[in-house]
Amino acid sequence: MARILIIDDSENFLKSLSVMLEEEGHVVKTASDSDGGIKMQHETPFDVIITDIVMPGKEGISTIIQLKHENPKLKIIAVSGGGNYEPYGYLDIAKRVGACRTLSKPFSREEIVDAVNECINT
Repeated sequence: MARILIIDDSENFLKSLSVMLEEEGHVVKTASDSDGGIKMQHETPFDVIITDIVMPGKEGISTIIQLKHENPKLKIIAVSGGGNYEPYGYLDIAKRVGACRTLSKPFSREEIVDAVNECINT
Protein backbone atom coordinates (compact mmCIF):
# COMPACT_ATOMS: atom_id res chain seq x y z
CA MET A 1 0.00 0.00 0.00
CA ALA A 2 0.97 3.66 -0.21
CA ARG A 3 2.32 6.35 2.08
CA ILE A 4 -0.20 9.18 1.84
CA LEU A 5 -0.06 12.77 3.10
CA ILE A 6 -3.31 14.73 3.47
CA ILE A 7 -3.08 18.54 3.60
CA ASP A 8 -6.27 20.31 4.68
CA ASP A 9 -7.22 23.06 7.13
CA SER A 10 -10.27 21.11 8.40
CA GLU A 11 -9.41 18.89 11.36
CA ASN A 12 -12.62 16.86 10.88
CA PHE A 13 -11.79 16.23 7.21
CA LEU A 14 -8.24 15.16 8.11
CA LYS A 15 -9.50 12.71 10.73
CA SER A 16 -12.25 11.14 8.64
CA LEU A 17 -10.16 10.79 5.49
CA SER A 18 -7.22 9.39 7.48
CA VAL A 19 -9.38 6.68 9.02
CA MET A 20 -10.92 5.85 5.65
CA LEU A 21 -7.54 5.43 3.93
CA GLU A 22 -5.94 3.61 6.87
CA GLU A 23 -8.80 1.09 6.71
CA GLU A 24 -7.71 0.50 3.09
CA GLY A 25 -4.22 -0.39 4.38
CA HIS A 26 -2.40 2.86 3.63
CA VAL A 27 0.00 4.68 5.95
CA VAL A 28 -1.46 8.16 6.39
CA LYS A 29 0.00 11.37 7.81
CA THR A 30 -1.68 14.77 7.96
CA ALA A 31 -0.78 18.44 7.85
CA SER A 32 -3.12 21.31 8.66
CA ASP A 33 -1.48 23.72 6.21
CA SER A 34 0.58 23.73 3.03
CA ASP A 35 3.85 24.81 4.63
CA GLY A 36 3.68 21.94 7.13
CA GLY A 37 2.81 19.48 4.36
CA ILE A 38 5.67 20.61 2.15
CA LYS A 39 8.07 20.29 5.09
CA MET A 40 6.82 16.75 5.78
CA GLN A 41 7.28 15.83 2.09
CA HIS A 42 10.87 17.10 2.23
CA GLU A 43 11.61 15.09 5.39
CA THR A 44 10.00 11.79 4.42
CA PRO A 45 8.62 11.64 0.87
CA PHE A 46 5.12 10.29 0.29
CA ASP A 47 3.73 8.25 -2.60
CA VAL A 48 0.55 10.33 -2.88
CA ILE A 49 -0.41 13.75 -1.54
CA ILE A 50 -4.04 14.77 -1.19
CA THR A 51 -4.36 18.53 -0.85
CA ASP A 52 -7.24 20.90 -0.39
CA ILE A 53 -7.24 23.87 -2.73
CA VAL A 54 -8.92 26.59 -0.68
CA MET A 55 -6.96 27.09 2.55
CA PRO A 56 -5.73 30.07 4.57
CA GLY A 57 -2.13 31.03 3.90
CA LYS A 58 -0.56 29.16 1.01
CA GLU A 59 -3.39 27.72 -1.05
CA GLY A 60 -3.41 24.38 -2.82
CA ILE A 61 -2.60 25.52 -6.36
CA SER A 62 0.69 27.05 -5.19
CA THR A 63 1.38 23.92 -3.17
CA ILE A 64 0.87 21.68 -6.20
CA ILE A 65 3.09 23.88 -8.37
CA GLN A 66 5.90 23.82 -5.80
CA LEU A 67 5.70 20.08 -5.15
CA LYS A 68 5.55 19.20 -8.86
CA HIS A 69 8.49 21.53 -9.57
CA GLU A 70 10.51 19.69 -6.92
CA ASN A 71 9.34 16.23 -8.01
CA PRO A 72 7.52 16.03 -11.36
CA LYS A 73 6.62 12.36 -10.78
CA LEU A 74 4.86 13.02 -7.46
CA LYS A 75 1.21 11.93 -7.48
CA ILE A 76 -1.14 14.62 -6.18
CA ILE A 77 -4.91 14.52 -5.72
CA ALA A 78 -6.56 17.94 -5.42
CA VAL A 79 -9.83 18.28 -3.52
CA SER A 80 -12.04 21.30 -3.04
CA GLY A 81 -15.37 22.32 -1.66
CA GLY A 82 -14.77 25.66 -3.35
CA GLY A 83 -15.30 27.88 -0.33
CA ASN A 84 -17.61 30.64 -1.51
CA TYR A 85 -16.83 29.84 -5.14
CA GLU A 86 -17.70 27.05 -7.52
CA PRO A 87 -14.95 24.40 -7.04
CA TYR A 88 -14.62 23.18 -10.60
CA GLY A 89 -12.61 26.21 -11.74
CA TYR A 90 -10.05 25.51 -9.02
CA LEU A 91 -9.98 21.82 -9.81
CA ASP A 92 -9.47 22.47 -13.52
CA ILE A 93 -6.47 24.65 -12.69
CA ALA A 94 -5.15 21.98 -10.29
CA LYS A 95 -5.31 19.41 -13.09
CA ARG A 96 -3.45 21.74 -15.47
CA VAL A 97 -0.62 22.34 -12.97
CA GLY A 98 -0.07 18.66 -12.28
CA ALA A 99 -2.72 16.99 -10.13
CA CYS A 100 -3.25 13.40 -11.31
CA ARG A 101 -6.87 13.45 -10.06
CA THR A 102 -9.33 16.00 -8.71
CA LEU A 103 -12.41 15.55 -6.54
CA SER A 104 -15.11 17.95 -5.46
CA LYS A 105 -16.08 17.79 -1.78
CA PRO A 106 -18.04 16.00 -0.55
CA PHE A 107 -16.93 12.81 -2.26
CA SER A 108 -17.62 9.18 -1.51
CA ARG A 109 -15.26 6.62 -0.04
CA GLU A 110 -15.30 4.80 -3.37
CA GLU A 111 -14.29 7.95 -5.26
CA ILE A 112 -11.26 8.70 -3.07
CA VAL A 113 -10.15 5.05 -2.96
CA ASP A 114 -10.41 4.88 -6.76
CA ALA A 115 -8.44 8.12 -7.11
CA VAL A 116 -5.67 6.90 -4.80
CA ASN A 117 -5.48 3.55 -6.59
CA GLU A 118 -5.35 5.24 -9.99
CA CYS A 119 -2.52 7.52 -8.88
CA ILE A 120 -0.56 4.68 -7.32
CA ASN A 121 -0.88 2.51 -10.44
CA THR A 122 0.08 5.14 -13.04
